[in-house]
Amino acid sequence: MLKQLPHRMKMNITLSIKKVFEKYMATIGWDETKYDAATFMEQWRHYLYNEATWFAELDDAIKTNPQFHEQLAARINEIIDQLVNEPPTDEQIAEINRLTERLGIDDFPYGCKLEAKYHIERLQQELKKKKS
Repeated sequence: MLKQLPHRMKMNITLSIKKVFEKYMATIGWDETKYDAATFMEQWRHYLYNEATWFAELDDAIKTNPQFHEQLAARINEIIDQLVNEPPTDEQIAEINRLTERLGIDDFPYGCKLEAKYHIERLQQELKKKKS
């Protein structure tokens, strides 16, 4: 059912999953011990019904079909798995090293590209505050 959707819609679904996951992980500071699947799914549902234009475009028969939601849940898991297993880029690693050195912070772990992005943004904000 999910595979029969137009390519544009499938791309929007993927982007939505990434957006909500990234936002959720930022709210918990990328602390994996604080990850709660139920809370993430609650945020996903909120996004789905209030912000996702692609969901509004879906036929009501698809929206209420349990098979669609099972496939969507599987896709969410697949995308999250891809995101947390995508290694940070060399540029991200270099930027984190530069920022931690400038801020005098000990090195800290980061496991994937999205987490590195989060820390770069966080450290850049910290550096801006320090300069003010």
